[in-house]
Amino acid sequence: MSDIDDLQTHLLTAIDAAAGLDALETCRVHALGKQGVVTQRLKTLGAMTPGQRQAEGPRIHALREAVAGALAARKAVLETAALDARLAGERVDMTLPVDLAATGSIHPVSQVMDELAEIFADLGFAVATGPEIEDDWHNFTALNIPETHPARAMHDTFYVERTDGQGERHVLRTHTSPVQIRAMLAQKPPLRIIAPGRVYRSDWDATHTPMFHQIEGLVVDRGITLGHLKWTLETFLKAFFERDDIVLRLRPSFFPFTEPSAEVDVGWTMRNGKRALGGSEGWMELLGSGMVHPRVLANAGVDPTEWQGFAFGVGVDRLAMLKYGMDDLRPFFEADGRWLRHYGFSALDVPTLSAGVSP
Repeated sequence: MSDIDDLQTHLLTAIDAAAGLDALETCRVHALGKQGVVTQRLKTLGAMTPGQRQAEGPRIHALREAVAGALAARKAVLETAALDARLAGERVDMTLPVDLAATGSIHPVSQVMDELAEIFADLGFAVATGPEIEDDWHNFTALNIPETHPARAMHDTFYVERTDGQGERHVLRTHTSPVQIRAMLAQKPPLRIIAPGRVYRSDWDATHTPMFHQIEGLVVDRGITLGHLKWTLETFLKAFFERDDIVLRLRPSFFPFTEPSAEVDVGWTMRNGKRALGGSEGWMELLGSGMVHPRVLANAGVDPTEWQGFAFGVGVDRLAMLKYGMDDLRPFFEADGRWLRHYGFSALDVPTLSAGVSP
């Protein structure tokens, strides 16, 4: 065996025996450093004759490649072992208790939606839903809203253009009333439904936003009167505000889809310098209601000579503002974590009539 073979065996044995990265670095410097034994062999090539260089050159280069490869392989093994040891030492026991307060909370709108669903479920109402992009017929025509009605104006309503330029106009629904039509078309009376959801109108100030939430109520049955409507609204508002002194006043009004129509005012009293619902020191307009127009019943395939109905609609965001003391509608939609931490609700605050709908 030649001296180059002996040197290679010696260096590879030392590299394989290196117990750590520092020891391996010492082996590298000894072999491939500026004064390393392999480096010195490479320097001798310049003084050799062409014949000697042809014979010794490949062997010396092979020595360098073998040593460099062994160093790289051993370094990878040592680095993996060091990482495994570090991970084992830094392991976290996930079973340890962590004293952190819950950061998530339920948005007031979601809370009020749950409260309303609980109240109306107790009154025998089912929850109905419909698309937020509606066609002109369901959103306007079927609800007896004439072509010249201001609600159809571009400055009040968001219209959606069809990409093919054909077919009926579509809108972002301006109310949840189209769900009434869809429910009557899909289900024969009698029926009782509420239709909560998002609606859209072109408006923006402290009490109006381009997107907000409404809940619509509809009852269709034989012998329905305004007395049934008033009792339902009174029962609902007493349960929602959790007060027995809620007083209602129905004022004659006009809506295309109800006849007769009534604005519903709720009595209020002054408490700590603020208006609070309950009592009758003054009146606050809260929602719109009325008997379903016979033409609307007919449009939905219901015989108005046999069936009657009442409907009402109220803003969910407005209910939340009145119940929980908020004076500006815009923060509802601004995603401010500080506002939500102040007005939000715990996920465990599930509304139930037995325990009360308020947390």
